[in-house]
Amino acid sequence: MKNTQRQLSSSFMKFLEDKNRDLEAVFAYMDANRDGRISAEELKKSFKTLGEQMSDEEAEAAVKLSDIDGDGMLDFHEFAQLIKGNDEFSEEEKKRKIMEAFRMYIADGEDSITPESLKMMLMKLGESRTTDDCKVMIQAFDNNADGVLSFDEFALMML
Repeated sequence: MKNTQRQLSSSFMKFLEDKNRDLEAVFAYMDANRDGRISAEELKKSFKTLGEQMSDEEAEAAVKLSDIDGDGMLDFHEFAQLIKGNDEFSEEEKKRKIMEAFRMYIADGEDSITPESLKMMLMKLGESRTTDDCKVMIQAFDNNADGVLSFDEFALMML
């Protein structure tokens, strides 16, 4: 992983020589579909454009290196962390990112992830699961056996 990070930092140094460019411009360049996230495929294509070759495995490893919310993509903050060469987010940043992810899985007016809200989110992500499947998934991290995931339980799962 450190080797992949060094390769990324080295390759981007060429691209970032113009001191007037900032990470947002680089991020926007690499975010080909403009969805606000960089996929492993977008990362690989960007490297090819820059004259660098990157295998599928290297691109996946680079994304996983800084993908704190586990969505398989890099948002701007995760991308910036990767480029800066620091594999650790501050504790405050980690908590903020986990809270963002947690909020995606809870239904309006709720304060925990229920089997129903998990099922709805998975459907939005293109993964069809039954409510019973979601109950089993929640059980694996439901420390107090109340049938739902609190933020603290979700955070433990993410870390």
